[in-house]
This record gives sequence, C-alpha cells and structure tokens, in this order.
Amino acid sequence: MIDHGIVKSSISPEPMVIDEFSVWINTNIEETSETGMDGEKITGFQYQMIQYTKDEYIQMMVEKNQKTDQQVTEAQLALVELYEMMLV
Repeated sequence: MIDHGIVKSSISPEPMVIDEFSVWINTNIEETSETGMDGEKITGFQYQMIQYTKDEYIQMMVEKNQKTDQQVTEAQLALVELYEMMLV
C-alpha cells in the first residue's frame, strides 16, 4: 500500500480506479476553489489517494468479507436465542 496523501486535481476523480497493476482508492473527495496568479478563480478537487497492488487489495477484501461473515453468523445466533426465549 502506498498512501499518496492529499492529491489535487482539476478533474473529479473516480472513487476507485483499477489499472494493470494497481487498485487506486480515492476518498474524501472535495471540490475546491483557489485563485490563480492572474486572479482567476480555479475550481478543482482534492482527495485522499491510496494505491494498493491487486494482491494487497484482494487480501484486504477477503479479510473484510470474513469479518462480515462472522458478524452475520453472530447476529443470526443472537436472533435464534431470542426466538427460543420467546417460545418458552
């Protein structure tokens, strides 16, 4: 993972860009306005950019899915317990 920090651009970025080698995640996208050297107003964007290798991103998604699966299982077990308590 490479955290490129806050990036400025004149073009609104996509939240996710996938190229041949990397997955680029752009978050906290904000429209900005600055005054150029000639006094002209320049509208642009600033955002947080993080670059992952495809393998890093896949691993991160696998771990996230495993956590989500575990949370769903725990919620289902809690609902079963509540249901059983209601039947008694």
